[in-house]
Amino acid sequence: MNVDQMYQTLKQKLGDIVPDAELAIKAEVAIEVLRLKEERNAVILGHNYMEPALFHSIPDFVGDSLGLSRRAAETDKDVIVFCGVEFMAETAKILNPNKTVLVPAERAGCSLAASITAEDVRQLKARYPGVPVVTYINTYADVKAECDVCCTSGNAAAVVNSFQDQTIIFLPDEYLARNVAAETGKHIIIPSRDPRMNTKDSLVDVQIIGWNGKCEVHEQFTVEDIESIRAQFPDVVVLAHPECSPEVVAASDFSGSTTAMVKYVEDTKAPRFLLLTECSMGDNVAGALPDKEMLRLCSIRCPYMGMITLENTRDALKYNQYVIEVPEDIRVRAERSVQRMLEIR
Repeated sequence: MNVDQMYQTLKQKLGDIVPDAELAIKAEVAIEVLRLKEERNAVILGHNYMEPALFHSIPDFVGDSLGLSRRAAETDKDVIVFCGVEFMAETAKILNPNKTVLVPAERAGCSLAASITAEDVRQLKARYPGVPVVTYINTYADVKAECDVCCTSGNAAAVVNSFQDQTIIFLPDEYLARNVAAETGKHIIIPSRDPRMNTKDSLVDVQIIGWNGKCEVHEQFTVEDIESIRAQFPDVVVLAHPECSPEVVAASDFSGSTTAMVKYVEDTKAPRFLLLTECSMGDNVAGALPDKEMLRLCSIRCPYMGMITLENTRDALKYNQYVIEVPEDIRVRAERSVQRMLEIR
């Protein structure tokens, strides 16, 4: 593919979304990325939250954290470029210790991942001895190393149900934990972060012990937002990510992982849709499904996902930056919890 062909491809998908002049520039960069990808024997993984021009041009695979984790585990390429935030690239490194894993932006963090530390987990385990720990994939490697199994928003309920009626600790997203509790019919408590408080928590009739971490994007959506949208567009179908509050999820028509959202839009006949998640995804779905009307009323972007661009993806391959490293003792322990996640469907 040459630059003009790439430009035409992007224009066909994104002509109503991205300015033409920007598409022309992005097409040149995308072709350079594809050339570098072949030279480095690399695979490029693109999360659903990537900018549209990147999402629709260079990734070998696109999807949510669970799907991309599976792709990372299966690849035979020498280099993995993870177009997503740092904890995602860490997961790829956990599964591929002998491969070079790159993340395009140096400080592509995550407010949710930063809401809990490995020491927090150790204190919880001391506070609730013998209680197994389920950790959301949106955490750093040292936190994963302290848990029994990881999960994503796509398989969280299945992971929780795999423990049957046993009490578990579910970290760190409070809203996801509450939504999973509602879905699975389990009773949840959110104890104080202060280890001096609630030291005599009663676990009678408690199946989930949560944590009060939140995603800075998803916590901004409100029921009032949905009511306002429905007043203007009564026939809209509203889809909410399970990192949104339980009240927002209850007021929506569907809740699921980003991949589940895409499938729902693909399979559902409705006049128009609105996705309550990182807002670049709405543009990506609009580009992929031009026959679906996506309302572009969402303006909430993740500042960390926004750091990942075509330009710095090119630079990642060109200059071998930024290399993800995970200490081996942490990686080995984290791998056990990630592999258990991959085994649960």
